[in-house]
Amino acid sequence: MPAKRKSKGAYMISAVAEMYEIHPQTLRLYEREGLLKPSRTEGNTRLYTDEDLERLEFILNLARDLGVNIAGIAIILQMRERMEEMNRQMHSFVEYVRSEMLTHITQAAGSASKSAIVPMRKPMIVPRPVAPAPSKPRGGPRS
Repeated sequence: MPAKRKSKGAYMISAVAEMYEIHPQTLRLYEREGLLKPSRTEGNTRLYTDEDLERLEFILNLARDLGVNIAGIAIILQMRERMEEMNRQMHSFVEYVRSEMLTHITQAAGSASKSAIVPMRKPMIVPRPVAPAPSKPRGGPRS
């Protein structure tokens, strides 16, 4: 059961356990296994941030709804983090290629238009395409 959170802040282990209807030892186990990494106060009290709670919700979904054990949860979380990192790297690479292409096109257009026999128009930069919104099917069922 997802908890209802209204504010940004940090939550103590007892509050988190109550919100998600789990035993505090379960949270300690998840921390020992490296699935959660709550911050600590100077008095060594665990504090769970909103990001920690989102991760906990994902973990509980895997465990409760899908029946995944702790080892499986750890593998899924690792793969998820790797995919997010690869996605960031891919976006970075695409932006680098776009900027390099723009630089080369601009330089080529500037030098080519001065020495070309036939004048060339400036290159037009086309913005990145936006994915269209999903459309609703029209009409009734076909037979």
